[in-house]
Amino acid sequence: MVTMATSRCLRLAFLLGSVLMIVLIIIYWDDMGSLHLYPHEPHPHPTLPLPPQPHNRPGEGRTGEEQLLTHRTNPSDHDKEKTEVEWRRQEERKRRISDVCSANGTVEFPGKLWAFDQIPNRELDHLIVDDRHEIIYCYVPKVACTNWKRVMVVLSEGLLTPEGQPYRSPQDVPPELIHNSSLHLTFSKFWRRYGRLSRHLMKVKLQSYTKFLFVRDPFVRLISAFRNKFQQPNEDFYRQFGSVMLRRYGNRDGKGNSSQRVPESAAEAFTEGIRPTFSEFVKYLLDPETERKQPFNEHWRQVYRLCHPCQIQYDFIGTLENLEADSDQLLRILGLEDQISFPPSSRNRTSTNWERDWFNEVPEEQRRKLYSMYEPDFKLFGYPKPESLLHQ
Repeated sequence: MVTMATSRCLRLAFLLGSVLMIVLIIIYWDDMGSLHLYPHEPHPHPTLPLPPQPHNRPGEGRTGEEQLLTHRTNPSDHDKEKTEVEWRRQEERKRRISDVCSANGTVEFPGKLWAFDQIPNRELDHLIVDDRHEIIYCYVPKVACTNWKRVMVVLSEGLLTPEGQPYRSPQDVPPELIHNSSLHLTFSKFWRRYGRLSRHLMKVKLQSYTKFLFVRDPFVRLISAFRNKFQQPNEDFYRQFGSVMLRRYGNRDGKGNSSQRVPESAAEAFTEGIRPTFSEFVKYLLDPETERKQPFNEHWRQVYRLCHPCQIQYDFIGTLENLEADSDQLLRILGLEDQISFPPSSRNRTSTNWERDWFNEVPEEQRRKLYSMYEPDFKLFGYPKPESLLHQ
């Protein structure tokens, strides 16, 4: 009797365990489906159309997708030439990144040869994911990121108007709301959502989604960050960074002590005309003590540390210097040109021509050290070495 009862209990436990396993599998695959992840049916991401092939007869040597694109758009000679220029420009940008990231590349920098799994989760917070359109955007502060975040919010319908409807135009999205981190699904949030599955899901999306970023001349980006955060009252940045710069590098007496009182608030500092200079900002960046206390703020952190171009093969690399044309091209590649327009950019944009004026009070030795700190970004994204600033 005891043996029969035990046998029944075991069969019942096995039956319940099987049912539970089936339920868990159904829930798991339902969740995977909601993420548009179908491992048995990989979804190809949009790619740049190939340049025209003049020696081929119409339709010969081209894929069905490319033939359809050519037939549908019936491009003029001017459009064909423009497409070829755009294609070659993107290919050159991607080839340059690949060369710099290779083991034979002449520039060394932290994390260069890491595998994707070696990137700490906290350093994946700039990769915004839109599952609806299968897009991943790595935002870089001071490189049109406000407007691109607006575009991403409209595409994902992640923010509602006061009337309760999703925003339909990027221009209508309030800029003061767009930088709220809760609006965007980033890779760094995957661990909380998906636990052990998070890295696997990241890799699946990186393989099949269209990945893009926009970059800018590294020194001009630093100037823009300084202008935006320290040349106008900004309480958060003043208390976290500006006051630190004044205490460390402000007016000094013969014994190396600061000879000026450091105001407690940005409002007080601006009223008294006491603000950090660009030269003090550079000293702050070069000071080893800065990163010992905390990583660089995202507004002056190097792009290679924000977007990891050596671990992530971006499909499109745009530049701020060619913002309008690159943005239009990207929206065409994504097939969104008829659904959304990139917002007009600010006319008060920091110019490369201003570099000499801004660096005038920065000693030459510090300029060279600063270049070494940002050299990976110069090399990765094809910006020329500012020889006139480094050798005067």
